[in-house]
Amino acid sequence: MSVPLATMRLQLHRDFTFADAIGVVPYLATLGVSHLYASPILTARPGSMHGYDVIDPTRVNPELGGEAGLRDLVRCLREAGIGLIVDIVPNHMAAGGQENPWWGDVLRLGRASPYAAFFDIDWERGGGKLLAPFLGEPYGEALRSGTLSLATGDGVPEIRYYDTRFPVRPDDHAEIADAPAGAFDPTIEAGRERLHRLLERQHYRLAWWRSAGDLINWRRFFDINGLAGVRVEDPPVFDAVHETLLRLYGEGLIDGVRVDHVDGLADPPGYCRRLRERLDALAPLRPPGTPSGPAWLVIEKILGAGETLPGDWNVHGTSGYDFMDEVGAVLHDAAGAAPLRRLWSATSGRPADFAVEEEVARREVLDRAFAAQRDAAVDALHRMAMARLETRDVTPAALRRALGALLAHFPVYRSYGSGHRSEVLTRSAAAAAQHCRPADRPVLGLLERWLGQEATPQAAIRFQQLSAPLAAKAVEDTAFYRYGVLLSRNEVGADIHRFAATPAEFHAACLARLAHFPDAMLATATHDHKRGEDVRARLAVLSEIPSEWQAAMERWFALNAPHRRFGDAAMAAGDEAMLYQMIVGAWPGAGEALDDFTERLAEWQLKALREAKLATDWEAPDLDYEEAARSFLYTIMNDRAFVTEAETFVRRIEAAGVVNGLAQTLLKLTVPGVPDFYQGTEFWDRSLVDPDNRRPVDFARRIAAAEANEAPPALAPAWRDGRVKQAVIRRALALRTECPDLFARGSYRPLAVAGAQSERVVAFARADGCVVVVPRLVASLLADARNVEGRSILIPPGAWGDTVLHLPDDLAGRPMRDRLSGAVHAPLGPQAPVAALLGRFPLALLVPA
Repeated sequence: MSVPLATMRLQLHRDFTFADAIGVVPYLATLGVSHLYASPILTARPGSMHGYDVIDPTRVNPELGGEAGLRDLVRCLREAGIGLIVDIVPNHMAAGGQENPWWGDVLRLGRASPYAAFFDIDWERGGGKLLAPFLGEPYGEALRSGTLSLATGDGVPEIRYYDTRFPVRPDDHAEIADAPAGAFDPTIEAGRERLHRLLERQHYRLAWWRSAGDLINWRRFFDINGLAGVRVEDPPVFDAVHETLLRLYGEGLIDGVRVDHVDGLADPPGYCRRLRERLDALAPLRPPGTPSGPAWLVIEKILGAGETLPGDWNVHGTSGYDFMDEVGAVLHDAAGAAPLRRLWSATSGRPADFAVEEEVARREVLDRAFAAQRDAAVDALHRMAMARLETRDVTPAALRRALGALLAHFPVYRSYGSGHRSEVLTRSAAAAAQHCRPADRPVLGLLERWLGQEATPQAAIRFQQLSAPLAAKAVEDTAFYRYGVLLSRNEVGADIHRFAATPAEFHAACLARLAHFPDAMLATATHDHKRGEDVRARLAVLSEIPSEWQAAMERWFALNAPHRRFGDAAMAAGDEAMLYQMIVGAWPGAGEALDDFTERLAEWQLKALREAKLATDWEAPDLDYEEAARSFLYTIMNDRAFVTEAETFVRRIEAAGVVNGLAQTLLKLTVPGVPDFYQGTEFWDRSLVDPDNRRPVDFARRIAAAEANEAPPALAPAWRDGRVKQAVIRRALALRTECPDLFARGSYRPLAVAGAQSERVVAFARADGCVVVVPRLVASLLADARNVEGRSILIPPGAWGDTVLHLPDDLAGRPMRDRLSGAVHAPLGPQAPVAALLGRFPLALLVPA
């Protein structure tokens, strides 16, 4: 079938190739995964560990094994009855020197290159040149030091900067060939001047990387100089970028795609429809024996609060960040929001309201990283103003201020269609008007019209291709690292303004997905997550015990006060508070040494501090502060008093965190949608932000556990090793395999729960063939005298009191068997006691006996 039952994401790179993936295929089959979901497979930069820096979309990556290796993998997958989904990157390609042939040709020939129109370049803004901000130092210094030089590569002259090579335009080859030896030697003044004149004649201008935010005249992926935006909206570019991908689909080698960063495209809806048309046209031509039906097509799209994916894009849905937010929110206790916000503000001195952090971060990042893109949008808007007598006095400066205010309050990544665009602009303009100068408010009104109903294509695209990367860099990669109320809610795609969700709200989201995108991907971990799914599950427990957490924080702040200062720098209170959350959330289980864990934390800490851009950042690192933070971390993690305290606290909450982790796993496996498992997360996922979440996976341990095939109740006492999570996954996937229609299209019926603990249960039925019962907010339920140190994940029956599950008439009166615990329940009455259903295992997957 074309729509997967379940997928597993594998990160492919030179150290884990197609051949290595073949070794995992039997395990995928044993687990019950229907499709391998691969990171990008087309040719990326040599040594790329992720594949998103594509240099040649026309070839399968030779570092992975090339097309021959891909065919071997597919042959093995087909024999196991498993399909293949691939991640694709239509938005951007790697940029720099000549390693990307298309980009290199543009550097060599400028506007005359047949590939000049492939990249989103504004030649006029660059004075006819392409800005090449790839120098690690100012241009004059690079020239004077000799790190910029003229050399010969493959018999052709080229400019070299360390290991990066830039082409020389053909018009200069003769002069170079005729020049005497040493004529372009940068170590002597005359040679340096001649080399400079040569560089000035090129179709590009080499520049210091720090100048890019202000001067760049081509679209980047976010603020990354090494990734250039592609004009995939143009049919010839679309065809060139997708030629190999579509051929692989037509030949039956792949069965669907996940589109990366769809918001970066000029016309995401149009792109998705075109890709769907091309895939559908090839579907009848696929070889016999390959999955039938339309290709599965999902998009990486982050939805804002209350935002829904339009239904006319001809995609199966998103890649699952929205579900990750929904399932995370339902595991949090709303009662913990206010005390934890007060604690954060009092401890850190920073705002308790995330909206304040977000606005500040948006304005800062707009100025620092996207000034050039903002100015390009302002230019387009100023042309609109000059075209009308009544608005020709509106200045670029006024437009710049109003645009900045609008972007600071924009509630989504970008808008689509005139109706949605106008509605979003009205909301953001109203919010911006409260925070801008009165004199600029009329200009806000103009922007609301000019970017909404009266938008020109150029102005609208400029704005939308600015609002999306700004949201990503300012919100997720800046404000999320400044705001530490509870880090389990600071995740990619999360609505951080919403601290928690009720079971009713979770059910409503599931019903909406079933109605509109029943085949969307469901994710709880990705290659881009900031904290592993089980780190978040454990941190969610803090929402239930805010007073205990506050007491622990106060003890640790006092205990570690002597370690806070290192030299002239001292650890900021907010950074210290977030570090304690990460220590508790990711505290290692058996098999990881504390020293190794500390090393991983140090890498996370450095990235977190630089992303926050408060005490230090990537552009101008404050090495003294970074060393103070690192020293603090290593000192406290070698302090027996603190380590004992931290471990004791973790033991207090880890069982509740495990139940949360199992709950989100079973929900992902049984609600409407296609569950995805990121490599290795079948065991506990205590990973941190990338690259930590892309570490090698110990598949041997996972294979051995799957082959042993022990039941979840038997593994529950040894839950720390993670096998119990895998056992839940395997049994739920077996049921999905037996009853594919039940989960693909079966109805979703929320079931009422009554009694003292009714709000601690999420229960629903899939048609009349499956009942799912999952606990939430279990910290107090587990905290009896026998479980003070979190030794058991079994909830004592007495903790449920009179809590009962109301079964509809068609389910009541039938014996049910729990596919997780193996328990057979006698015919259940209309009110089934939750204590009985969860007596042998903390969650239940019931089917007719």
